[in-house]
Amino acid sequence: MAYDEGRPVWPLVHAERAALAADLAELTDEQWATPSLCAGLTVREVLAHLTAGASLNAVRWLAGVIRCRFDFDRQVAMRLAEQLGANPAETLARFRGVITSTTKAPIPVLAMLGEAIVHAEDIRRPLGVRHQYPIETVTRLARYYQGSDQVVVAGRRITGLRLTATDGPFATGSGPLVSGPTLALVMAMTGRTAFCDDLDGDGVEILRGRRAT
Repeated sequence: MAYDEGRPVWPLVHAERAALAADLAELTDEQWATPSLCAGLTVREVLAHLTAGASLNAVRWLAGVIRCRFDFDRQVAMRLAEQLGANPAETLARFRGVITSTTKAPIPVLAMLGEAIVHAEDIRRPLGVRHQYPIETVTRLARYYQGSDQVVVAGRRITGLRLTATDGPFATGSGPLVSGPTLALVMAMTGRTAFCDDLDGDGVEILRGRRAT
């Protein structure tokens, strides 16, 4: 199968946002309060974070950084609070409003695809919701992360390991083997150790131990 690395990225981002919104349409209040894979955040708060990321252009991003005195964690928390809304229905409505947005901070568009997929799994995994990602999409994201530490540390986390997908063409590196589904490799590359349970090979425990990298 051929994989088109030249395909525009924004439609992929929009498709994943739309799929996530559909998956969350019938959540109960209890489910909205479920802890996500992002430490200290509920699934509702992670969704608000996604809305914030799709609402923040370079000018607003820089203004927020200055306002927060270059404390990037504080900036993230501030923008999340802006988009949370009064209740889960409002949180979801605000996210639906940015599904087709092409607004972004000064980061690559592929990083926005990473935000859409990685944070979607931060939400879906604790809820027990499964989503079938196009293999072309997750392969493209894996190839981006293998050489990038922008926004999230990924490339440095897999140094000295050989990653091989069992469901697609992605492969990179040399050293102890980490193999499994491309999505699980992507999530483990970005520090989500829950997905190491879906992987095999002598390098899995090494990768699991690098969560804090």
